[in-house]
Amino acid sequence: MTLYDRIQQDMKEAMKARDSLKTNTLRSVISSVKMYLASSEEARSGELTDEIVIGLVRKEAKKREESIEAYRKAERNDLVQSESEELEILKSYLPEEMSPDEIRAVALKTIEDLKANNPSDLGKVMRELMVRLKGRVDGKLVNKIVRELLESR
Repeated sequence: MTLYDRIQQDMKEAMKARDSLKTNTLRSVISSVKMYLASSEEARSGELTDEIVIGLVRKEAKKREESIEAYRKAERNDLVQSESEELEILKSYLPEEMSPDEIRAVALKTIEDLKANNPSDLGKVMRELMVRLKGRVDGKLVNKIVRELLESR
C-alpha cells in the first residue's frame, strides 16, 4: 500500500468515525496531491511515488508550523491548539527526522568527500547533502549545521 493509498484509507476511516479534524487535515493533503498531479509535467509522465507524497505532506506540515508561529505572536491560543493537532496528524505520515548529531556526521563526510574548506563552498555542500538526506531533515537545520562546520575550518 502506498502512502497516498494509506492517507486516502485513513481519511475514509476518519469520516466514518466523524473525526472532522483528521478528515479535514487529510483532505488538505489529498487536495495538494491532486493539484500536484494536475500541474506537474513530471507527475503526468510517471507514477505518484511515496517520496513525492512525503514532500507534499512536509509542505502541509510547514504551513501548519508557520501558522502556529503567527498565531502565537497574535496570542490566539485556540488556533495554536487546532494547528498543533493538525501538525501532529501530518507528522504521523512523515518518516522519522534525523537528529542534529546524525546530520552533523553526514555533513562532515560530505564536506570531506567534496574537499570543501570554506563558507563559499556552502552551496556545493548543501546540494549534495540534501540529495543524501532527502525527506529526512529540515533544510534550515542542515544549512545551520553546514555553515558552522565550514566556518570552523
